[in-house]
Amino acid sequence: EAARLNIYSIDGSRKTVTIRQGKGNKDRVLPLGERALSWLQFYQQQVRPQLLVTPDLQSLFVAMDGLDGLQPNGITHAVSGYIRAAGIEKKGACHLFRHAMATQMLENGADLRWIQAMLGHASVESTQVYTQVSIRALQAVHASTHPAEQMADEKVSDADEVGLLADLYAEDNADADTPPDSPAPT
Repeated sequence: EAARLNIYSIDGSRKTVTIRQGKGNKDRVLPLGERALSWLQFYQQQVRPQLLVTPDLQSLFVAMDGLDGLQPNGITHAVSGYIRAAGIEKKGACHLFRHAMATQMLENGADLRWIQAMLGHASVESTQVYTQVSIRALQAVHASTHPAEQMADEKVSDADEVGLLADLYAEDNADADTPPDSPAPT
């Protein structure tokens, strides 16, 4: 989709990018954050003019030869190199960005339907593939909902803790000689 963007795809005043014939050969308009818009405007005003050999080229992203727009395989090759240089061992190049964006939006509370619209998926089932639960989100849910974590937040007194432990040990008659958290005898 990035390779198909042209100089008219970015609307700075509306802070949007128009994707033409994207996923499923459908057009869609997506919001642009301030940071992304700022970098795109810098590229259009400062970098792109220096790369152009053909002044009437409509492609937003210009190949290094300045004669044509950047092609999908060129983007993939460049991104793969950056991923390797960063020490990331995953395969997927550009697709990793879609996956990371979808996962982070979900973790930050975005509704799955909005993520579906951002990715241009026809069905929500396709979107769910990109939204694996991360360990960070799982830890946050655990910390805020697990009963033991709730008790830890309530500052249980030593006497209450001893009473709770005694109740737990009384229920566990399977191995009464060894408390569950004690180290194994040596």
